Amino acid sequence: MACGCEVRIAGLDEASAHRHARQAIDEVRRIEHKYSRYRADSIVGRINAAAGGTPVQCDDETVSLLDYADALHSSSDGLFDITSGVLRRAWDFRSARLPSPSEVDAARALVGWQHVERDGRRVRLSRAGMEIDFGGFGKEYAADRAATLLIDAGCRHGFVNLGGDLRAFGAQPDGSAWRFGIQHPRKLDDTIASLDVVHGGLATSGDYERYFEVDGARYCHILDPGTGWPVRHWQSITVLAPLAIAAGSLSTIAMLKQAAASDFLAHCGAAWLTVGPHGEVASGDGLASDPVAGMVG
Repeated sequence: MACGCEVRIAGLDEASAHRHARQAIDEVRRIEHKYSRYRADSIVGRINAAAGGTPVQCDDETVSLLDYADALHSSSDGLFDITSGVLRRAWDFRSARLPSPSEVDAARALVGWQHVERDGRRVRLSRAGMEIDFGGFGKEYAADRAATLLIDAGCRHGFVNLGGDLRAFGAQPDGSAWRFGIQHPRKLDDTIASLDVVHGGLATSGDYERYFEVDGARYCHILDPGTGWPVRHWQSITVLAPLAIAAGSLSTIAMLKQAAASDFLAHCGAAWLTVGPHGEVASGDGLASDPVAGMVG
């Protein structure tokens, strides 16, 4: 969850706003430490280290996230799979080298939510070398948790923004919406749209964060667990939903759906904005598609 953390609170005196913001940031850090796959002492680190061995006991929060991962796997026809992070063993986006088919196949053999064994609070990865990774929705979960903490503390105007994925929890004190720019997927110093948000989660998935190009083809970090290869259709997909975790999950699944993304998002009832393979911008469920678009959640 290595990303910038912005907490904006309006309508309070400066001292109170700073105090609440620190509490929200502490909550983000708690979640990052607890679920980081890079920390041996995190619950994710312990589950992964025990792969092929004994089950690991989980607390209620972790069980809830595993339940959510299970629901995402089911609703996406297996495209959203928190065991698919092992595919990065085949894909090194720093070296810009295409993996061999055997490298992809070796990583794919360790992918499969069906190989995660759960018994109450206990979880076990049945194959040695398997991993789980909450990175597909961990950042958005942290934004929601931080926003909930602020709401419970009486904050009524503001947002939590974690690297561009955010949760808004009330308009500015004058009643106006917060305006957020959507990253242009090919001009990284520019925005392709601006969206007005009062309440809800906003998240974008795209092919521009980690990628390399070979012979004019772009290979991005969003990997299909079925094929082991990067998605190729959309430049980016932005989703507005009631919660940040929903917006992030839906935008990622939509990227994985590739050409079927628009139908998937329309079925979900989410507001969305897509940037197609040639830079064409489209939107749905009330989200305007012109370069400066307005949407109040």
